Amino acid sequence: MRQAADGWHALLLVQGTQHRLWLREAPRLDIRYATELPLDENFVARAHAAHRLWRALNGRPPGPAFHRLSAPQRKKLGLALRARDGHEDGASYRMIAGVMFGKKRLIERGWKTHDLRSRTIRLVKAGRFIVRAGYRALFRSRSRKT
Repeated sequence: MRQAADGWHALLLVQGTQHRLWLREAPRLDIRYATELPLDENFVARAHAAHRLWRALNGRPPGPAFHRLSAPQRKKLGLALRARDGHEDGASYRMIAGVMFGKKRLIERGWKTHDLRSRTIRLVKAGRFIVRAGYRALFRSRSRKT
């Protein structure tokens, strides 16, 4: 636990799982605590974290972390960031696709109608979004509806 300008920050270890807490005032043992969840773009992630903490404090298994990425998600994330970096350095979509997917795959047919062209453009856009969102997008719901 440490005090900062914005309040108190604590790392709580319950059943082998780390929970990060922020308190406005110094913690006390003689009062009950409640969570405050702002209705913003991070609401779903915060609600999931609060539910995991509640489960752990009540002796239940906390369940999986909200931000755990599957192997395909990690791969796509890496490709998106690489594609964005290449584009920011001035590389064309064709050059990026050649580096990421191999130049042999680009020779098969015309570039304008190639599926790797569309995929590369989507990866660059995804990489831009990830960087613009301050990487917090990784911790939000994957659903487009929420």
